Amino acid sequence: DTRRPVEERGTSLPALSPGARMGKVHGSLARAGKVRGQTPKVSKQEKKKKVVVGRAKKRLQYNRRFVNVAVGLGKKKGPNTQPLGKAG
Repeated sequence: DTRRPVEERGTSLPALSPGARMGKVHGSLARAGKVRGQTPKVSKQEKKKKVVVGRAKKRLQYNRRFVNVAVGLGKKKGPNTQPLGKAG
């Protein structure tokens, strides 16, 4: 059967009219966007400051520890000390 030319072979698919559908999918378009429409609007939150990683973090550490060091009187302050105005 498969060795015969295409013209001689019968078609195995049923003939469908142009308006015929195979089946309905996903319901009617009248309900499209229903859930999104009834969901309350929530404004976007402020984004937090981006965390510095990798080479940029090492650069920041170096600048803090060795470059911007203020040489003053008395004991050396630790890396976690707060400025006088921010203590609370």
